[in-house]
Amino acid sequence: MYQLTSKLLMYSDFGADSILMRLSDIFRDWEAGSCAKEALISRIYAEVRRLLDLATDYGFNDNLWHNYLAFLLINDENPFSLTCEKAGASDGSANHFAKNDFAIFKALFDFDFGPIERDLGIDCFSVLSDYRAIPKKKGIYNQNVSDRVRAVSRAIEQAADADAVFRIVTGFYRDWGVGMLGLNRAFRIAGTGDTLSLVPINNMDQVVLSDLVGYESQKRELVANTEAFLEGKIANNVLLYGDSGTGKSTSIKAIVNQYWDRGLRMIEIYKHQFKDLSGIIARIKNRNYRFIIYMDDLSFEEFEIEYKFLKAVIEGGVETRPENVLIYATSNRRHLIKESFDDRSDMQHSGDVHASETMEEKLSLANRFGVSILFMRPSRQEFYDIVLELAHRQQLGIPDDVLTAEASRWEIRHPGVSGRLAQQFINHLLGQKE
Repeated sequence: MYQLTSKLLMYSDFGADSILMRLSDIFRDWEAGSCAKEALISRIYAEVRRLLDLATDYGFNDNLWHNYLAFLLINDENPFSLTCEKAGASDGSANHFAKNDFAIFKALFDFDFGPIERDLGIDCFSVLSDYRAIPKKKGIYNQNVSDRVRAVSRAIEQAADADAVFRIVTGFYRDWGVGMLGLNRAFRIAGTGDTLSLVPINNMDQVVLSDLVGYESQKRELVANTEAFLEGKIANNVLLYGDSGTGKSTSIKAIVNQYWDRGLRMIEIYKHQFKDLSGIIARIKNRNYRFIIYMDDLSFEEFEIEYKFLKAVIEGGVETRPENVLIYATSNRRHLIKESFDDRSDMQHSGDVHASETMEEKLSLANRFGVSILFMRPSRQEFYDIVLELAHRQQLGIPDDVLTAEASRWEIRHPGVSGRLAQQFINHLLGQKE
């Protein structure tokens, strides 16, 4: 194995701590006879445990060794893979070196672990090659990642040569991209400054737009702006504002679910991370995806100044916002920054010589969202309509008049009709039924 991995060129930067490179070192020491058998077995088992942990995290199955190698190939962000993501595979000298590496990976796929197993009296590699995972709920791991890795793994198993592997892997880069951005639809931010990183969200709500009952004009406006964005046309940052529980956040999550297979990705960011917005955008601006930077429940108190970072990024900074990035935010406030009556008072009451300019400063953030979509609380009849639609989808089998009567009593105990309240009522009925 060491003779193979030492010849990798384009795909050589997995790190000395990677499972592949550690196993490679183990095989080198085994072949050289420079390490006691007990120590070799201990080192092998350590890597097997890491491989099993990876399989659990990503829902791998069947041949874990093959799954792992496929996972490495589709995650490695190198100049060749990133070029294929942006422009697809094309003629060039880099293809020669890439095919050399793919031939090595094909040899690793077909690697015979029998000799070392017989010599050390172990069978762990044989078990990993025909692994049967314990069934897990989909929320525990990212099924999209699992399905795609295993599909590439199976395809490479059947590949005849390096040219076939080349077509499989570069086709994946073209269709889905490379790295975690290609495998996941939503991310959150971890770290700050030099340690800033994107962390995949594995258990994102699988809601779709049709799950949101009503608000048809609001959904149409959001879809139109998003589709223009995906098609490379002029599109606007969007502010969804209005009463709580009316589906603002649900709409954005549903948009991402609907269009992620067209390259749409979402990055969720919190108020205290706004200072890192420029760093986040610098990391994604040259990637072949369309990014929505998602800010939920966006609002600021008078003493909070984080909105200044946001204003500079949206519009007004020296560096323009990349064409592959939009900001979608939700808020219960139309103007985002808390105002007081003093803001609207004249100079002698407020003590501010330029009170009108102070108020304009606070209003200017909301004005930088080109599209503002209002989500109003439903009327009582609309609330009943939402309840009935949700109940029919769940096939509860309760007469409509009984449902509306029960919904009315539920609303009395939980003031304020909304789509969220309707869903909570249906969840209550489902719980009672179960």
